[in-house]
Amino acid sequence: MTFQLDSLTSNAGARRRKLRKGRGIAAGQGASCGFGMRGQKSRSGRSTRPGFEGGQMPLYRRVPKLKHFPLVNPKLYTVVNVSALNEIKSGSKVNLDSLVKQGIVTSPKNPLKILGNGTLKVKLTVQASAFTETAKNKIEEAGGTCEILN
Repeated sequence: MTFQLDSLTSNAGARRRKLRKGRGIAAGQGASCGFGMRGQKSRSGRSTRPGFEGGQMPLYRRVPKLKHFPLVNPKLYTVVNVSALNEIKSGSKVNLDSLVKQGIVTSPKNPLKILGNGTLKVKLTVQASAFTETAKNKIEEAGGTCEILN
């Protein structure tokens, strides 16, 4: 079955007639055209802009928009640089408890994170909750291993 451009028609009921508002009570949308009696929303033109709250300071202006607002649940770590691990003897296990005993960490309130500042010259097995990429590389280059704790 082929269709010609000049013989195409839309399906029955696909195209409805436009509502003619304000043309008397018999038309169904007479007088106030379904906008009620009076007020801001019954006037011609757009009623209010999006986000308008009747003069109250709108939400998009109440919310702070600056950078560097504090995180709600930040991840806090006790941080130690790789350079501080050079004082430990080679071949030993390093974790938060051993660092407190050695005096490298003084306030162990949070889990341990190893940062990559400095160089490492001793072979160590380091157990920590998190490692930076450079710290992991420097520990493994020195012949040590990195173990991530929960």
